[in-house]
Amino acid sequence: MIKRIIVAGLILITTSSCVSRRLYNELNDKYQQSNQQLDLIQSEYDQLVAQNTDLEKNSTELNDLFKQVSQERDELQSKYKQLEKNYKDLESTSAEAIQSEIERLDHLKGTLDERTQRVNELEGKLSAMNQGLDRLKESLSDALYSFEGKGLTVEQKDGKVYVSMENKLLFPSGSWTVSAQGRNAVEELAKVLANNPDISILIEGHTDSDRITGNLGGGISNNWDLSTKRATAIVNILEENPSIVRKNLTAAGRSEYAPIASNNTTEGKAKNRRIEVVLTPNLDEINKLLSEL
Repeated sequence: MIKRIIVAGLILITTSSCVSRRLYNELNDKYQQSNQQLDLIQSEYDQLVAQNTDLEKNSTELNDLFKQVSQERDELQSKYKQLEKNYKDLESTSAEAIQSEIERLDHLKGTLDERTQRVNELEGKLSAMNQGLDRLKESLSDALYSFEGKGLTVEQKDGKVYVSMENKLLFPSGSWTVSAQGRNAVEELAKVLANNPDISILIEGHTDSDRITGNLGGGISNNWDLSTKRATAIVNILEENPSIVRKNLTAAGRSEYAPIASNNTTEGKAKNRRIEVVLTPNLDEINKLLSEL
Protein backbone atom coordinates (compact mmCIF):
# COMPACT_ATOMS: atom_id res chain seq x y z
CA MET A 1 0.00 0.00 0.00
CA ILE A 2 2.80 2.41 0.96
CA LYS A 3 4.65 1.54 -2.24
CA ARG A 4 1.62 2.40 -4.32
CA ILE A 5 1.22 5.74 -2.63
CA ILE A 6 4.87 6.70 -3.22
CA VAL A 7 4.79 5.60 -6.87
CA ALA A 8 1.63 7.52 -7.44
CA GLY A 9 3.22 10.56 -5.85
CA LEU A 10 6.27 10.35 -8.05
CA ILE A 11 4.19 9.97 -11.17
CA LEU A 12 2.08 12.91 -10.12
CA ILE A 13 5.14 15.05 -9.55
CA THR A 14 6.85 14.14 -12.84
CA THR A 15 3.73 14.67 -14.84
CA SER A 16 2.50 17.82 -13.23
CA SER A 17 5.71 19.80 -13.24
CA CYS A 18 9.28 19.76 -14.09
CA VAL A 19 11.22 18.36 -11.20
CA SER A 20 14.94 18.69 -10.89
CA ARG A 21 17.09 15.71 -11.10
CA ARG A 22 18.39 16.23 -7.62
CA LEU A 23 14.93 16.22 -6.13
CA TYR A 24 14.09 13.13 -8.07
CA ASN A 25 17.15 11.40 -6.79
CA GLU A 26 16.34 12.40 -3.24
CA LEU A 27 12.85 11.12 -3.54
CA ASN A 28 14.07 7.96 -5.16
CA ASP A 29 16.53 7.40 -2.31
CA LYS A 30 13.75 7.94 0.17
CA TYR A 31 11.64 5.55 -1.78
CA GLN A 32 14.36 2.94 -1.70
CA GLN A 33 14.87 3.48 2.04
CA SER A 34 11.17 3.28 2.64
CA ASN A 35 10.97 0.20 0.56
CA GLN A 36 13.79 -1.35 2.57
CA GLN A 37 12.13 -0.35 5.81
CA LEU A 38 8.91 -1.75 4.52
CA ASP A 39 10.63 -5.04 3.69
CA LEU A 40 12.20 -5.06 7.11
CA ILE A 41 8.87 -4.36 8.77
CA GLN A 42 7.22 -7.02 6.64
CA SER A 43 9.94 -9.47 7.64
CA GLU A 44 9.55 -8.57 11.31
CA TYR A 45 5.81 -8.85 10.91
CA ASP A 46 6.17 -12.29 9.37
CA GLN A 47 8.47 -13.30 12.17
CA LEU A 48 5.99 -12.04 14.74
CA VAL A 49 3.19 -13.89 13.02
CA ALA A 50 5.31 -17.06 13.02
CA GLN A 51 6.24 -16.51 16.65
CA ASN A 52 2.62 -15.91 17.51
CA THR A 53 1.68 -19.13 15.75
CA ASP A 54 4.36 -20.99 17.67
CA LEU A 55 3.20 -19.35 20.88
CA GLU A 56 -0.38 -20.30 20.16
CA LYS A 57 0.74 -23.84 19.41
CA ASN A 58 2.87 -23.93 22.56
CA SER A 59 0.03 -22.42 24.51
CA THR A 60 -2.33 -25.12 23.27
CA GLU A 61 0.20 -27.81 24.12
CA LEU A 62 0.82 -26.24 27.51
CA ASN A 63 -2.90 -25.96 28.11
CA ASP A 64 -3.35 -29.63 27.19
CA LEU A 65 -0.41 -30.56 29.40
CA PHE A 66 -1.88 -28.47 32.22
CA LYS A 67 -5.20 -30.23 31.85
CA GLN A 68 -3.45 -33.62 31.85
CA VAL A 69 -1.38 -32.73 34.92
CA SER A 70 -4.45 -31.34 36.66
CA GLN A 71 -6.32 -34.56 35.92
CA GLU A 72 -3.43 -36.65 37.23
CA ARG A 73 -3.28 -34.46 40.31
CA ASP A 74 -7.01 -34.92 40.91
CA GLU A 75 -6.63 -38.68 40.49
CA LEU A 76 -3.67 -38.74 42.88
CA GLN A 77 -5.60 -36.68 45.41
CA SER A 78 -8.52 -39.09 45.13
CA LYS A 79 -6.21 -42.08 45.58
CA TYR A 80 -4.53 -40.37 48.52
CA LYS A 81 -7.87 -39.70 50.20
CA GLN A 82 -8.87 -43.32 49.65
CA LEU A 83 -5.57 -44.57 51.03
CA GLU A 84 -5.93 -42.25 53.99
CA LYS A 85 -9.43 -43.61 54.62
CA ASN A 86 -8.22 -47.18 54.23
CA TYR A 87 -5.40 -46.52 56.66
CA LYS A 88 -7.75 -45.03 59.24
CA ASP A 89 -10.14 -47.96 58.78
CA LEU A 90 -7.24 -50.40 59.08
CA GLU A 91 -5.91 -48.57 62.12
CA SER A 92 -9.34 -48.70 63.73
CA THR A 93 -9.83 -52.34 62.79
CA SER A 94 -6.35 -53.26 63.99
CA ALA A 95 -6.97 -51.52 67.30
CA GLU A 96 -10.24 -53.41 67.71
CA ALA A 97 -8.61 -56.67 66.70
CA ILE A 98 -5.74 -56.11 69.11
CA GLN A 99 -8.15 -55.24 71.91
CA SER A 100 -10.24 -58.29 71.09
CA GLU A 101 -7.12 -60.49 71.12
CA ILE A 102 -6.05 -58.98 74.45
CA GLU A 103 -9.48 -59.73 75.90
CA ARG A 104 -9.35 -63.27 74.50
CA LEU A 105 -5.91 -63.82 76.00
CA ASP A 106 -7.06 -62.41 79.33
CA HIS A 107 -9.99 -64.81 79.26
CA LEU A 108 -7.69 -67.71 78.38
CA LYS A 109 -5.34 -66.70 81.16
CA GLY A 110 -8.22 -66.61 83.60
CA THR A 111 -9.36 -70.03 82.42
CA LEU A 112 -5.81 -71.34 82.62
CA ASP A 113 -5.42 -69.95 86.15
CA GLU A 114 -8.66 -71.64 87.18
CA ARG A 115 -7.56 -74.93 85.63
CA THR A 116 -4.13 -74.60 87.21
CA GLN A 117 -5.81 -74.08 90.54
CA ARG A 118 -8.01 -77.14 89.99
CA VAL A 119 -5.00 -79.20 88.87
CA ASN A 120 -3.09 -78.12 91.97
CA GLU A 121 -6.10 -78.98 94.08
CA LEU A 122 -6.42 -82.31 92.29
CA GLU A 123 -2.74 -83.05 92.79
CA GLY A 124 -3.13 -82.18 96.44
CA LYS A 125 -6.09 -84.51 96.84
CA LEU A 126 -4.34 -87.30 94.92
CA SER A 127 -1.28 -86.87 97.08
CA ALA A 128 -3.42 -86.91 100.22
CA MET A 129 -5.26 -89.99 98.92
CA ASN A 130 -2.01 -91.82 98.21
CA GLN A 131 -0.69 -90.89 101.64
CA GLY A 132 -3.93 -92.15 103.13
CA LEU A 133 -3.55 -95.42 101.22
CA ASP A 134 0.02 -95.72 102.48
CA ARG A 135 -1.18 -95.28 106.05
CA LEU A 136 -4.03 -97.73 105.48
CA LYS A 137 -1.66 -100.34 104.11
CA GLU A 138 0.71 -99.86 107.04
CA SER A 139 -2.17 -100.13 109.51
CA LEU A 140 -3.42 -103.30 107.85
CA SER A 141 0.06 -104.80 107.71
CA ASP A 142 0.53 -104.06 111.43
CA ALA A 143 -2.92 -105.36 112.38
CA LEU A 144 -2.65 -108.54 110.27
CA TYR A 145 1.05 -109.16 110.84
CA SER A 146 0.45 -112.35 112.79
CA PHE A 147 -1.50 -113.81 109.85
CA GLU A 148 1.07 -113.10 107.18
CA GLY A 149 2.72 -116.28 106.00
CA LYS A 150 -0.57 -118.10 106.58
CA GLY A 151 -2.05 -117.23 103.24
CA LEU A 152 -2.64 -113.51 103.93
CA THR A 153 -0.98 -110.69 101.97
CA VAL A 154 -1.45 -106.92 101.89
CA GLU A 155 -0.59 -105.09 98.68
CA GLN A 156 -1.03 -101.56 97.36
CA LYS A 157 -1.39 -101.03 93.60
CA ASP A 158 -3.37 -99.00 91.08
CA GLY A 159 -4.59 -96.58 93.74
CA LYS A 160 -6.11 -99.37 95.85
CA VAL A 161 -5.15 -101.64 98.72
CA TYR A 162 -5.69 -105.37 98.33
CA VAL A 163 -5.97 -107.76 101.26
CA SER A 164 -5.83 -111.34 99.95
CA MET A 165 -6.67 -114.27 102.23
CA GLU A 166 -6.43 -117.84 101.01
CA ASN A 167 -9.28 -120.14 101.88
CA LYS A 168 -7.03 -122.29 104.05
CA LEU A 169 -6.94 -119.37 106.49
CA LEU A 170 -10.69 -118.77 106.39
CA PHE A 171 -12.76 -121.83 105.47
CA PRO A 172 -12.72 -125.59 105.80
CA SER A 173 -12.61 -127.36 102.44
CA GLY A 174 -15.89 -127.03 100.53
CA SER A 175 -17.44 -124.83 103.23
CA TRP A 176 -18.36 -121.14 103.51
CA THR A 177 -18.39 -121.16 107.30
CA VAL A 178 -15.49 -119.02 108.56
CA SER A 179 -13.04 -120.81 110.86
CA ALA A 180 -12.02 -119.40 114.24
CA GLN A 181 -8.63 -118.35 112.94
CA GLY A 182 -10.24 -116.77 109.91
CA ARG A 183 -12.74 -114.88 112.09
CA ASN A 184 -9.86 -113.44 114.13
CA ALA A 185 -8.21 -112.20 110.94
CA VAL A 186 -11.44 -110.66 109.64
CA GLU A 187 -12.18 -108.99 112.99
CA GLU A 188 -8.70 -107.42 113.02
CA LEU A 189 -9.33 -106.26 109.48
CA ALA A 190 -12.66 -104.75 110.59
CA LYS A 191 -10.95 -102.72 113.35
CA VAL A 192 -8.74 -101.00 110.80
CA LEU A 193 -11.59 -100.43 108.32
CA ALA A 194 -13.73 -98.92 111.07
CA ASN A 195 -11.18 -96.13 111.33
CA ASN A 196 -11.48 -95.42 107.59
CA PRO A 197 -15.14 -94.60 106.94
CA ASP A 198 -14.46 -93.13 103.48
CA ILE A 199 -13.05 -96.38 102.09
CA SER A 200 -15.21 -98.54 99.82
CA ILE A 201 -14.88 -102.22 100.73
CA LEU A 202 -15.36 -104.86 98.02
CA ILE A 203 -15.16 -108.48 99.16
CA GLU A 204 -14.59 -110.89 96.27
CA GLY A 205 -14.87 -114.66 96.57
CA HIS A 206 -12.69 -116.75 94.25
CA THR A 207 -12.49 -120.48 93.62
CA ASP A 208 -10.27 -122.82 91.66
CA SER A 209 -11.50 -124.51 88.51
CA ASP A 210 -12.54 -127.78 90.11
CA ARG A 211 -16.22 -128.52 89.64
CA ILE A 212 -18.42 -129.13 92.64
CA THR A 213 -19.66 -132.69 92.65
CA GLY A 214 -23.00 -133.20 94.28
CA ASN A 215 -24.80 -130.61 96.37
CA LEU A 216 -23.04 -129.02 99.32
CA GLY A 217 -25.08 -128.00 102.28
CA GLY A 218 -27.44 -125.13 101.53
CA GLY A 219 -27.97 -126.13 97.93
CA ILE A 220 -24.59 -124.96 96.59
CA SER A 221 -24.09 -126.64 93.23
CA ASN A 222 -21.37 -124.59 91.47
CA ASN A 223 -18.42 -122.32 92.05
CA TRP A 224 -20.47 -119.17 91.49
CA ASP A 225 -22.66 -119.98 94.46
CA LEU A 226 -19.72 -121.02 96.60
CA SER A 227 -17.65 -117.90 95.87
CA THR A 228 -20.63 -115.64 96.56
CA LYS A 229 -21.49 -117.44 99.81
CA ARG A 230 -17.91 -117.10 101.06
CA ALA A 231 -17.78 -113.37 100.17
CA THR A 232 -21.09 -112.83 101.99
CA ALA A 233 -19.81 -114.69 105.04
CA ILE A 234 -16.89 -112.24 105.31
CA VAL A 235 -19.26 -109.29 104.93
CA ASN A 236 -21.40 -110.64 107.77
CA ILE A 237 -18.40 -110.65 110.10
CA LEU A 238 -17.27 -107.16 109.04
CA GLU A 239 -20.66 -105.61 109.71
CA GLU A 240 -20.61 -106.98 113.25
CA ASN A 241 -18.30 -104.07 113.96
CA PRO A 242 -20.72 -101.17 114.61
CA SER A 243 -18.25 -98.58 113.30
CA ILE A 244 -18.16 -100.13 109.84
CA VAL A 245 -20.23 -98.06 107.36
CA ARG A 246 -22.62 -100.63 105.91
CA LYS A 247 -23.11 -98.85 102.59
CA ASN A 248 -19.38 -99.17 101.93
CA LEU A 249 -19.63 -102.97 101.88
CA THR A 250 -20.09 -104.99 98.68
CA ALA A 251 -19.98 -108.79 98.31
CA ALA A 252 -19.20 -110.34 94.93
CA GLY A 253 -18.60 -113.88 93.70
CA ARG A 254 -15.99 -114.23 90.94
CA SER A 255 -16.06 -118.03 90.77
CA GLU A 256 -13.02 -119.44 88.94
CA TYR A 257 -12.69 -116.68 86.36
CA ALA A 258 -10.07 -114.39 87.96
CA PRO A 259 -7.21 -116.78 88.85
CA ILE A 260 -3.83 -115.51 90.03
CA ALA A 261 -2.05 -118.82 89.45
CA SER A 262 -2.34 -121.90 87.29
CA ASN A 263 -5.10 -124.36 88.14
CA ASN A 264 -2.91 -127.18 86.85
CA THR A 265 -1.04 -127.53 90.14
CA THR A 266 -2.13 -128.07 93.71
CA GLU A 267 -0.23 -124.97 94.84
CA GLY A 268 -1.84 -122.85 92.10
CA LYS A 269 -5.33 -124.02 93.01
CA ALA A 270 -4.68 -123.18 96.67
CA LYS A 271 -3.73 -119.61 95.71
CA ASN A 272 -6.81 -119.21 93.52
CA ARG A 273 -9.15 -120.27 96.34
CA ARG A 274 -9.19 -116.99 98.19
CA ILE A 275 -11.04 -113.95 99.44
CA GLU A 276 -9.82 -110.59 98.19
CA VAL A 277 -10.78 -107.44 100.04
CA VAL A 278 -10.36 -104.52 97.65
CA LEU A 279 -10.17 -101.16 99.43
CA THR A 280 -10.84 -98.10 97.29
CA PRO A 281 -10.73 -94.49 98.52
CA ASN A 282 -13.68 -92.20 97.87
CA LEU A 283 -13.08 -90.63 94.46
CA ASP A 284 -16.12 -88.33 94.32
CA GLU A 285 -14.17 -85.12 94.90
CA ILE A 286 -11.43 -86.19 92.49
CA ASN A 287 -13.95 -87.10 89.80
CA LYS A 288 -15.66 -83.76 90.30
CA LEU A 289 -12.37 -81.91 89.85
CA LEU A 290 -11.59 -83.97 86.75
CA SER A 291 -14.97 -83.11 85.23
CA GLU A 292 -14.26 -79.40 85.79
CA LEU A 293 -10.94 -79.43 83.94
